[in-house]
Amino acid sequence: MNALPARLGATLAASLLILMSLGAAPAQAFSDDEARKAILELRAQIKQINEQNQQARLQLADQVDMLRNDVARMRGQLEQLHYAAQNNAPANAPQAANQASDPQEQAAYNAAAELYRSGKYKEAAAAFEAFAQAYPAGPLAGDASFYLGSSQYATRDFKNSIKTMQNLVSTAPKEARAADALLVAAASQIELNDLAGAKASLQQIIRDYPQTSAAETAKSRLKLL
Repeated sequence: MNALPARLGATLAASLLILMSLGAAPAQAFSDDEARKAILELRAQIKQINEQNQQARLQLADQVDMLRNDVARMRGQLEQLHYAAQNNAPANAPQAANQASDPQEQAAYNAAAELYRSGKYKEAAAAFEAFAQAYPAGPLAGDASFYLGSSQYATRDFKNSIKTMQNLVSTAPKEARAADALLVAAASQIELNDLAGAKASLQQIIRDYPQTSAAETAKSRLKLL
């Protein structure tokens, strides 16, 4: 007689376990579905972020290519168009903003300028450096410094080009070539991957020489940095 209640109890217990398991299954299934949905959403977000990062990298690469192409076009010209137009000369002809009263000084400058004009930038750099040392206070000193820095830039001596151009601007901020000197300095800084320095040089042009054509060029350069 005692065995029946025991069997009934066992049956009831088993039934309860089955009911509990049936009741728990939907909850467990719902939790798994939510987890899978969250994982899928996370994967989609990660994919979107990766795609956005890739697009940003491509845009940056395009901007760097544009800067490099722009810098390459500057070689041999170095933003001299407005000076050349005033003198009815080719864009790459290093025309002096002033003339020397001393024939020997003028001849020395002309010899260096001819080297530059002929594309012999290494020789031109040496000639302009010698001229700057011989006539540091003459009327052609600013022009000589500018073309010294330009020659250094053309021979990829970027560090010395920056030094020459910055020295020109600091010692003679009202020099006619000052804005263009900073533009060449910025180009050298870009070549050295010193984008912060290039940005500072371009901002200085806009701040200190807002009415020059170099300022307009600086604005377009800054949009790419």
